[in-house]
Amino acid sequence: MPDWFSGLFRQVEIKTLLKQVNILISKKGTVTVKTKQRILKDPLWKSSDGLLGEGNLELIDHNRKKQYLLKEGVAIPFMVDLGIMSIDGNVIKSKYDKFKQINRYLEFIEDILPNLPKEEEIKVIDFGCGKSYLTFAMYYYLKEIKGYRIKITGLDLKEDVIKTCNELKERYGYQELEFRKGDIKSYQGTNQVTMVVTLHACDTATDFALYKAALWGAKVVLSVPCCQHELNKQISCDDLQPVLKYGLIKERMAALMTDAIRANLMEALGYKVQILEFIDMEHTPKNILIRAVRKGSQPPAKEIQKNLNQLKSTFEYLNCNLTLYQLISSTKEWTEDIEGK
Repeated sequence: MPDWFSGLFRQVEIKTLLKQVNILISKKGTVTVKTKQRILKDPLWKSSDGLLGEGNLELIDHNRKKQYLLKEGVAIPFMVDLGIMSIDGNVIKSKYDKFKQINRYLEFIEDILPNLPKEEEIKVIDFGCGKSYLTFAMYYYLKEIKGYRIKITGLDLKEDVIKTCNELKERYGYQELEFRKGDIKSYQGTNQVTMVVTLHACDTATDFALYKAALWGAKVVLSVPCCQHELNKQISCDDLQPVLKYGLIKERMAALMTDAIRANLMEALGYKVQILEFIDMEHTPKNILIRAVRKGSQPPAKEIQKNLNQLKSTFEYLNCNLTLYQLISSTKEWTEDIEGK
């Protein structure tokens, strides 16, 4: 141990079964040793019978197993039919990333539960639901596990996908879950929802989903954007040209800027917005989730207009005019001139 302190280290912490020792060496070479009894609330060691003593000590495994909201070893019908679990509840090895993604998604929903009314029916629109792994998971978790009164509508453009999903939901007895063929841009099936979900909606489809969510007064919005081309085509900035001349860099910067602008626009409409990592980059590059939660009542038009005006310099600098901004700016109730009223 003396060799460790020959200019290499000036502090060491040693933990034994019953004690913790801290050794400190000052710049002048003064050695200070502090010793204290360990509080065995989370010990390094434990006994097989619960008692600490000679001959019966076992090392606690520090690699604790991840506790998922949907448990492994418990067969969930939709997870079995969608090929994620076996009939005995074990996760199929090749589908483990999807299993982790579903649980990560449910963790985001768990975080926003305080913003959902427990006593009222929760209406959810899932734009671009696809095979509906996450739609079924959301219904199962909120309805079967948490006991919320919930009605979920999943929309997709593929008729075969909608047909299969409706057959599955009938098999499980999920009466408050429905799937319809529909497009984000043109959907008019409701005028009020509690939560809007859009996962991997391509390019400006995400903008239409965010716009519809705000227009309907959704309390919560969860959006994972995908394939963002609009800003990449528009962006033109002399100051940034040394960076933007590289195609790959330009594409990735444009995607990140697009999501940042979307977040700011949702904040302008009265939402508290977070940009979060949805799933590890090693599993998918589409890993950004925009989570918007309504802070209270919608701001008055004058305040919204003020918020939008603060973003104009950004649009001018990047020489862009994005879809979500155009949609918001063309909505009279948000941007009408109310000076003098």
